[in-house]
Amino acid sequence: MPRTIWSGAISFGLVTVPINVVSATENHSISFHQYHLEDMGRVRYRKVCELENREVTENEIGKGYELTKTQVIPITDEELSQLPLPTAKAVEIDAFVPLESIDPIRIAEGYYLQPAGQVAAKPYKLLVQALGRSSKVAVAKYAWSGRERLGLLRVRDDVLVLHAMRWPDEIRDPAELLPPPVTVTDEEIEGALALMNTMTREDLEGPEFRDEYTEAIARIIEAKREDRPLPETPEPEQPAQVLDLMAALNASVQQAKASRGEPAERADVHELPKPKKTVAAKKQPAKKTAAKKTAAKKTSGRRPQSA
Repeated sequence: MPRTIWSGAISFGLVTVPINVVSATENHSISFHQYHLEDMGRVRYRKVCELENREVTENEIGKGYELTKTQVIPITDEELSQLPLPTAKAVEIDAFVPLESIDPIRIAEGYYLQPAGQVAAKPYKLLVQALGRSSKVAVAKYAWSGRERLGLLRVRDDVLVLHAMRWPDEIRDPAELLPPPVTVTDEEIEGALALMNTMTREDLEGPEFRDEYTEAIARIIEAKREDRPLPETPEPEQPAQVLDLMAALNASVQQAKASRGEPAERADVHELPKPKKTVAAKKQPAKKTAAKKTAAKKTSGRRPQSA
């Protein structure tokens, strides 16, 4: 059972839902420590007071705000917990909006909200079913870890999920990253759509959606533990320079179909118009020759006119 990160309540108008907050995700990455290479002794970071030049314990450490280089304002955990904010003890719902109206770049980590006891069961279920029937998500404010944040409440398998959200001024303007002006044809867009259709799927389950980096690290650790040669590193494929965008799209469609075991039929991708050949210009003299022969036959059957 995941440990409780925060306890409080969801405030929905005059309705209050007591909740416990637990993490909705797990980190399965392999972590490393730092070691002294000569003797493999563990290297640790120690917390040292700059004025006394000695290591201090956790109970001697507190928070502070540096007003100037010589003046620091101490702030205690108790003072932070007693902030004059309604969100200090509750997740305050401010609005309900369609999910598609929220830019995904603003959505961060997620937490499961668990009803705290029997008294919370009914209002909790009420909010779950109301959100599900409305096809909307709730936007709320809450205060954790010394700061107030914006949050998004949604339903996942009949459980409320709270996503941290970034404030509007935390999102950088991407205008300076725009590419130089280029023209994309309708044929190229249709080609990209055809490729997207071949790569469309209903879920993200399968062997291709796994953490291969962590698996590779585990294989290296196992090989070193058993004193075996390290796994061979495959040569990375060099990305080819795309000279013909339509040809690359057609090849990508065929590759995607082959990877899914579908027959390698020609994709419904419009090709760029081929350059016109100059065959008509070469045949033109032949037409003139044929015309001369026809004219000669006609004149040969006529009597010469007298002057």
